[in-house]
Amino acid sequence: MNSFNLTAWALRHRAFTGLLMVLLVLGGVMGYALIGQAEDPPFTFRVMVVKTLYPGATATEVEQQVTDRIEKKLQELPNLDYLRSYSKPGEAVVFVTAREDIPADEIPDLWYQVRKKVGDIGHQLPQGVIGPFFNDEFGDTYSVIYALSGEGFGYAELKDMAESARQRLLRVPDVEKVDLIGTQAEKIFVEFSDRKLAELGFSAAQIGEALRGQNAMTAAGRVEEPGQNLPIRVSGRLATADEVADLPFRVNGTTLRVGDVAAVRRGYEEPAEFKMRFNGKDVVGLGLTMNRSGDVLAMGKALKAEAARIQAELPVGATLEQVADQPKVVKRAIGEFLQTFFEALGTVLLVSFLSLGWRAGSVVALTVPLVLAGTLLCMLLLGIGLHRISLGALILALGLLVDDAMIAIEMMARKLDEGWDRVRAATYAYGATAFPMLTGTLITIAGFLPVGLARSSAGEYTVAIFQVVGIALLLSWVGAVIFTPYLGYWMLKGKQEAPGEHFDTPFYRRLRRWVAWCVDRRRGVIMATAALFGLGIVAMPQVPQQFFPLSDRPELMVDLWLPEGSSFAQSEAAARDLEAILAKDNDVVHYATYVGGGSPRFFLLINEQLNHTNLSQTVVMTRDTDARERVLHRLRQAFQSDFPQLRGRISRLDVGPPQEYPVMFRVLGEDPDQVRRIAERVKAVVRAHPHTVDVNDDWNERLASLRLQLDQDKARALGVSSLNLAQALRGHYTGLPVGQFREGNELIDIVWRARQGQREGADGLPDVSVQTGNGRAVPLSQLARLET
Repeated sequence: MNSFNLTAWALRHRAFTGLLMVLLVLGGVMGYALIGQAEDPPFTFRVMVVKTLYPGATATEVEQQVTDRIEKKLQELPNLDYLRSYSKPGEAVVFVTAREDIPADEIPDLWYQVRKKVGDIGHQLPQGVIGPFFNDEFGDTYSVIYALSGEGFGYAELKDMAESARQRLLRVPDVEKVDLIGTQAEKIFVEFSDRKLAELGFSAAQIGEALRGQNAMTAAGRVEEPGQNLPIRVSGRLATADEVADLPFRVNGTTLRVGDVAAVRRGYEEPAEFKMRFNGKDVVGLGLTMNRSGDVLAMGKALKAEAARIQAELPVGATLEQVADQPKVVKRAIGEFLQTFFEALGTVLLVSFLSLGWRAGSVVALTVPLVLAGTLLCMLLLGIGLHRISLGALILALGLLVDDAMIAIEMMARKLDEGWDRVRAATYAYGATAFPMLTGTLITIAGFLPVGLARSSAGEYTVAIFQVVGIALLLSWVGAVIFTPYLGYWMLKGKQEAPGEHFDTPFYRRLRRWVAWCVDRRRGVIMATAALFGLGIVAMPQVPQQFFPLSDRPELMVDLWLPEGSSFAQSEAAARDLEAILAKDNDVVHYATYVGGGSPRFFLLINEQLNHTNLSQTVVMTRDTDARERVLHRLRQAFQSDFPQLRGRISRLDVGPPQEYPVMFRVLGEDPDQVRRIAERVKAVVRAHPHTVDVNDDWNERLASLRLQLDQDKARALGVSSLNLAQALRGHYTGLPVGQFREGNELIDIVWRARQGQREGADGLPDVSVQTGNGRAVPLSQLARLET
């Protein structure tokens, strides 16, 4: 370090050094203005969902014929960690989890391989399979969610208003996409009476075929003439629900209208698959995703202004309310950082002034913002945004980055007091302390190296600690050898002292006596030090250990799980009961409920739930963290007394990579019954621990089913197949799509189904007529018997 003196060079080129300082400050201001701001750091979700539908199949059939085949193929994937799957009646869901130690930029290629390999076995899946469908967008987080409601408006009107608002919100800078949440699909229901059809002697399938043929979208060809080609358009497509009712059809020599045998009405999908509610009202949600390079605070201001304009133009009675507000959360986090930063800076400066004096302390005080400005500029250039982790790292670095400046200015001040000139004192400080300071700086940075090199989800989430602290400490060394001497050159004035006079003060004399006392009794001091070290080792297990702290966000997530197989209506009723409790709680600001599934991701670190008819999830916004704890306690008491029919779970928003539960066990085996028995024993052991709550498994309860035993001999004699029977039953209960009703850009299914309240016949059998081979309708009771 003696061959080239960086401090001497900086002082010889003082004009350039001053210009560099000005540019650094301006760069830091620009970096703070342009740097991206978010709540959490960028994080790669290493899970992909492969969903496949197999209508009519049992859970066992889905597992054996669909899930197992997909899993075996996906086991060939490189960089695969593990597969997890759920097989339900008619549905297979496979979770593909990538290894944590592979770089994030390799994940998209892995998802491409998943699509490719599943596509390779598409011909091996059974007929009737729908899909597979792939979802690798788990990381998309809504920065803002709005709820659109209106007294007297149906879902169709709310959707139209939401579509209009969506187009306007998409034009706001930094908004990448806007999704509608909780819309309900419109249907044209053609509801028949089985008894009436039986009296007329024809089946529901025959009428469905007439509807399907009338409204089919089929090309009619074109007429080619010498000068032009003329496409042929066939009229008669249905344009209104009344036209559906007036449609004539002819069956078995009889001509009737659809309205003669069925009631035609327009409505929404029944039962619903997913609904969003806000403060006890049915709503349509709008979820906004910010692009990765955007500034969430700037976007929040623009959205607030645009939302106000949209509200002013909505019809009377319609309201646009904000459900999730990430810009507000980030603004609060930045404000807390600035408060903490200035508190820490004030403490550092106070110590500097008390220990170094006014002039030397001022040099240190000016060096700190210079280093921070350089740090912000480097963060902007390296693509590191301001978020939870980087802000914490800046506060952590603040206490470290002043060390080098204090050492350098202290050395320079002492030499000035001894009569040295300013240039010689500054250059001496570089030669005596630069290398030890650089060594100490690198050792401190190396202490954070495990965080920077961790190849895991936690490492990816926290890597900014290593990056920001490393940048700040390296720049603090540069500042200590360039800018601190430069500022000291202009600000420090020496005073002539006799050698050693500075250390001949009461404070230093007392310190010298304490050091001498410890040296004279060095054996006892060493033994006391070893005893303290041993005491620390003993006490360490008693200290609560938690890598990620609890979130300070005031929200609570409340999951309501009904028994497997519960209907959507039951889940909605349970959600309304919970809403009635929340509406009376003064600590609750607002609440958003999602019935039939989990909340969309408004917070990067939540574990998103898939759609289940027996699930509802409510996001409760409380007034503050203290109110959050009070509401949590009251809800847990309510679950113990008011909701005996369901499993309720209340959780805070945790910091760190999403985990469904802090502790999870996996029971593996070939025999499902044996696996279930072992799992019950494991649950009993875990429940016995005094500190456990919410102990459950993900296999859920077994489902009861109804089985119709078809008299095959009689059925074959009449020309009836199992397919005829299945279609008749589906039309009776769920409804059969028999065409599409086209209205503008909307496609509305025409659904043929049995009339409400007329769905059961004698002996528990539905009063269904099945079409035979010769076109005659035969009651189901003549062909099958019911078994549970």
